[in-house]
Amino acid sequence: MAERIDLLIIDPQVSFCDPEKGELYVPGAENDMQNVANMIDRFGKKINKIHVTLDCHHKIDIAHPLMWKNKQGENPQPFTIITAQDIQNNKWTPIFPNLKQRFIDYCNKLAQAGKYQLCIWAEHCKIASQGNMVLPILYDSLEKWEELKCNNVDFVTKGSNPYTEHYSGICAEIPLSDDPSTQLNTAFLQTLIESDKILICGEAKSHCLKFTTENIISEFKDSELIKKIILLEDGTSSVISPFVDFPAISEQFVKDNMAKGMQVAKTTDF
Repeated sequence: MAERIDLLIIDPQVSFCDPEKGELYVPGAENDMQNVANMIDRFGKKINKIHVTLDCHHKIDIAHPLMWKNKQGENPQPFTIITAQDIQNNKWTPIFPNLKQRFIDYCNKLAQAGKYQLCIWAEHCKIASQGNMVLPILYDSLEKWEELKCNNVDFVTKGSNPYTEHYSGICAEIPLSDDPSTQLNTAFLQTLIESDKILICGEAKSHCLKFTTENIISEFKDSELIKKIILLEDGTSSVISPFVDFPAISEQFVKDNMAKGMQVAKTTDF
């Protein structure tokens, strides 16, 4: 039986990948997507399934500026960090007062779980917006692959619940009991388990790719399953922030998970 190879592309959207139109452009992302597109054009016949996660946010979202205001009525700037103490002390207040305690609890849960602190981002990947689209150079290759294989790309949406962050394609940062879309995506995980190789790429290496990969590895547990995962290092880049060295965090993420069995390769290796 032929080897089953799945390709998982994380959030290859205009908001992240277009240097001119991207509200949250990740430097180098357009080159990453060109590399991935070239690989699909060249190697697509041997790819069994392509999965593409899509960040899908509302304008008013826990990680968007309009959800918050300070005592002067101003919205936070991108890269602002909001902690439980900030909310408790009214440094930042939700625009809906009834959410105050809920968001205090949320930030405390992030801290207890060892997650990133709540970060405010520029509005991005808004549902039905241009930023929500797959970058055209990659989308063209995805359509060609669908025609070649007579198989649909598996688009996996995330992030539409405005009360929790949702970096990972596997589950939200803090899953919500009343919203199954924020909880562990067991069907998606099962699909990945059934593959022989999982090629992972996309944006950003420091955030959505990192957390998706870590969630998969956490659920796989078995080192033999983890060895299926191959990170395509020329198909992903990190967020650049004036406050946090995200590229260094990304490199540590790679080292830590290579020690668990994850492999690293380039798109040109296929």
